[in-house]
Amino acid sequence: METIKILEQDIINAICMHVASKKQIQPQEVAVELMWDEDYGFSAEVYANDRKQIFIKINIIEAIRYWLQTYMHRDPYSARLELVLDEEEGIIAYASYG
Repeated sequence: METIKILEQDIINAICMHVASKKQIQPQEVAVELMWDEDYGFSAEVYANDRKQIFIKINIIEAIRYWLQTYMHRDPYSARLELVLDEEEGIIAYASYG
């Protein structure tokens, strides 16, 4: 089984690229703050075109799948994705294949 560790900055980049693609803007025009809450789990505040949007876990997973396919040239749907809160590295993800 192959596992890819996706760092917090890569998750942020994935969300920026995914939102930019949907809104037909540049990824640099998107700002993201990842969050974790004991009650609500993983989420992100996404700012684009002077609007704030809240991403829940499934939206973050969707953005990671977009990033895996578009930028990593990997099959995004055969990967088992897991978001993890790491004390040292922040919010990271693991994509497991196999």
